[in-house]
Amino acid sequence: METTHPIELNQPSWTQQIIIRNVTRADPPAPAWDGEYKHFRRLYAQAFERAQLGLSRLWLAELPGRGLIGQAFVQLNCDFPELANGYDRAYLYGFRVRPAYRNCGIGSQILRTIEQNLLSNHFCWLTLNVAKQNVAAYRLYERLGFRRIGEDPGIWHYIDDQGKRHDMHEPAWRMQKRLGSSD
Repeated sequence: METTHPIELNQPSWTQQIIIRNVTRADPPAPAWDGEYKHFRRLYAQAFERAQLGLSRLWLAELPGRGLIGQAFVQLNCDFPELANGYDRAYLYGFRVRPAYRNCGIGSQILRTIEQNLLSNHFCWLTLNVAKQNVAAYRLYERLGFRRIGEDPGIWHYIDDQGKRHDMHEPAWRMQKRLGSSD
């Protein structure tokens, strides 16, 4: 199956125009992806609050003239030190690239930016969970040097934008990478 991209792929420089940056107060309250993820608005607001406290970093990938095409959130410290402990281990979540822009190296660009930022702040490990059924993402992480270290039952919940609780079950693989390693 061939992916149709919204930009002519014979223009090699378009991926060099991508701006990867931290979320700011001027950004919309939640990257809702044209309404597709509006149910996560409360989660995004909580993530932004954590970022304001220095506990997280929220990253956006923008393509000038096209808008938001990717995002990734990183917890620097949380209640689970095996995921993020505030000094050498961080946790990646909320990572996505719009479908029309996948398989162009954007996910790799976002992760490289995050890894460089974490390394410059003395973090050594980046941990993540990837849904067992998300084979494409698993392959990307593996290609970028992440190794599977276990399983996660993927049981969590959230309150949507209407105030309704949703209980989730998304079995996942836990993966990690030693930052700065070439494997």
